[in-house]
Amino acid sequence: MRAATVTEYGATPGVAEIPTPTPGRGQVLIRLRAAGMNPMDLWLASGAWRPMAATFPMVLGADGAGVVEKLGEGTSRYSVGDDLFGQLLIAPLGSAGTYAEYVAVAEDAPLARVPSGLDDVVAAALPTAGGAGLALVDQLEPLAGKTVLIVGAGGGVGSFATQFAVSAGANVIANVRADDAERMRGYGAKETIDRRAVALRAAVRQAHPDGVDVLIDLVDADAAGFAALASLVRPGGTAMSTNYVADEEALRASGVTGINFALPMSIELLERLAQAVVDGRIVTPPITRISLEEVPAALSATQDRRTGGKTVITL
Repeated sequence: MRAATVTEYGATPGVAEIPTPTPGRGQVLIRLRAAGMNPMDLWLASGAWRPMAATFPMVLGADGAGVVEKLGEGTSRYSVGDDLFGQLLIAPLGSAGTYAEYVAVAEDAPLARVPSGLDDVVAAALPTAGGAGLALVDQLEPLAGKTVLIVGAGGGVGSFATQFAVSAGANVIANVRADDAERMRGYGAKETIDRRAVALRAAVRQAHPDGVDVLIDLVDADAAGFAALASLVRPGGTAMSTNYVADEEALRASGVTGINFALPMSIELLERLAQAVVDGRIVTPPITRISLEEVPAALSATQDRRTGGKTVITL
């Protein structure tokens, strides 16, 4: 089968022919139809983030959607022909990558059935970005009537987080590029601020001199940058980092709850997410479709983390 791989940490990604996996006991073989790309895929390939052991060649990608083609012995949860989607961030890294034509994975992996009315390309765009957007809003509830600043709102996670926060009753300030502002207002954001055009902290302070209730920072990877924005949160509020740079103790001393967010992926979360899209309560950000051969170039583009929308590989 064809797959996008790296031969070692930091190697240039390439598309190669590798053996098609065979499902073992308790596993299903999925013929992938689409794979969602996320910034974390590049971090994993570079070795900058090593949450678990890896195997090489490492097949990249964690998000995917496809059809069950074969069952291993002892499987009972799914049947041949079932359409599934999920996040396969599974040890060892590279053993269940989704930038490939096939993947063999345990039937109890974070997989859910693709509901009627949901396209596989859309389903593949959901797990990591949509799951994070839903789960972080769950963690911050109740949000009704609260002012929420989302930094990096135009990307995948931000697009979903904005919509789920608005749905929960929040007044969202979306930090986005000017060309994403109209889309964010369509999601229900009350205000938009272009960080490239104005100083974000000064702009928020001017508009909200008493501070905001919640900060969701999807961008800042340095503690100082996050702390500067967290100073906008009024006592009793919450400052969340998805890059694990929140100094929870220091924030607590200033009367603010600090959260370093980690995605609690589950089948139930996937099902809720998919249903929200099918029901029309949430829409996916703009999806760019690419082929497997275009993956190496697309991975380079993900280094610009401000890029809006989602990229999905069609297989």
